[in-house]
Amino acid sequence: MHEKKTSYPNKTVKHQPRGMTILYEDKDIIVVDKAAGLLTMGTGREKENTAYFMLNDYVRKGNPRSRERIFIVHRLDRDTSGLLVFAKNEKAKRYLQDNWANFNKKYFAVVHGILQEKNGTITSYLAENSSFRMYSVTNPEMGKLSKTGYKVLKESEKYSLLEITLFTGRKNQIRVHFSEIGHPVVGDKIYGEKDKSAKRLALHSASLKILHPYTHKEMIFKAEIPSYIKTLVNE
Repeated sequence: MHEKKTSYPNKTVKHQPRGMTILYEDKDIIVVDKAAGLLTMGTGREKENTAYFMLNDYVRKGNPRSRERIFIVHRLDRDTSGLLVFAKNEKAKRYLQDNWANFNKKYFAVVHGILQEKNGTITSYLAENSSFRMYSVTNPEMGKLSKTGYKVLKESEKYSLLEITLFTGRKNQIRVHFSEIGHPVVGDKIYGEKDKSAKRLALHSASLKILHPYTHKEMIFKAEIPSYIKTLVNE
């Protein structure tokens, strides 16, 4: 099990990336715990305040001519916190992406309401409309198969804390699936309810089990659940 940061003394404090904690690093991968509010990669409006940009600067130690770089393996939504894996070479990237569907990925989320079924699986085909909003369709030719497993861990009067197993990794998958069954994720401004009391999206990538791209050894990473998410069901 690898959950501690590997020390690289030549990486100065000056180039430590903001908005994330490096949990593990070697010559093939970097694993970070990303804060809510930080983009994984750039958009037309924002290019520098992203995990990708800052980690590139980190591995290059601020030297733009350096050949060191990172490669995007997967993404988290801006408002989702937790585990992100980046590759440090093309071969590692291809291996991780080719095997990503087989890796174990667990999330924690707080959703509105009390679920009648305390554990289950949500399956649909997800498609994207012209406004870049995801939605479920029944026709497999119109969308991509999406499968989300869940288990209720704790309930309050208004909310439920769920442990979620992501069997597929489609855009906004967790948020769409729980919104469509009437239990949107707390703080979801796109698929959810207007809730001014919500400080952030209550969705966290908490556990990831992968095979290392070079050694093929099993590695398990964990990111502690933010206290805000816990407090929602401690009322």
